[in-house]
Amino acid sequence: MQKLETLEQVREFFANDKYAMVSGARIEAVGDHYAKCSVKIEDMHRNAMGGVMGGIYFTLADFTFAVASNWQEPGAVSLSANIDFHSAARGEYLIAEANCIKDGRSTCFYRVDIKDEKNNLLTTVSFTGYKVKYNA
Repeated sequence: MQKLETLEQVREFFANDKYAMVSGARIEAVGDHYAKCSVKIEDMHRNAMGGVMGGIYFTLADFTFAVASNWQEPGAVSLSANIDFHSAARGEYLIAEANCIKDGRSTCFYRVDIKDEKNNLLTTVSFTGYKVKYNA
């Protein structure tokens, strides 16, 4: 795999994450073990009650974890995830930020906070990842 150095290269590589792309996920920024992604809330993201479906929160969090944990060094996969819902979205966008809490030799731990553009904390997701070793 080529080394991903620019935001455009990262976006191009992760465009292959088809489900996230169909869901509307967009990579906004990357940094050292960090990613920021967003989704514009559309009708397809709403449940029967008119609220935002929990699945789009998890999809966005999972995608943001994947970008943060893999764009510099690919191979991290999710071992477990825990999601907590705090508040309903009041804006038009979901904005997720993934931050590495612990980057070990074979595992990692990330926290993903999802807010709306009004800075309301909506969801917190924690991921434990396993670093798969590839023989290239």
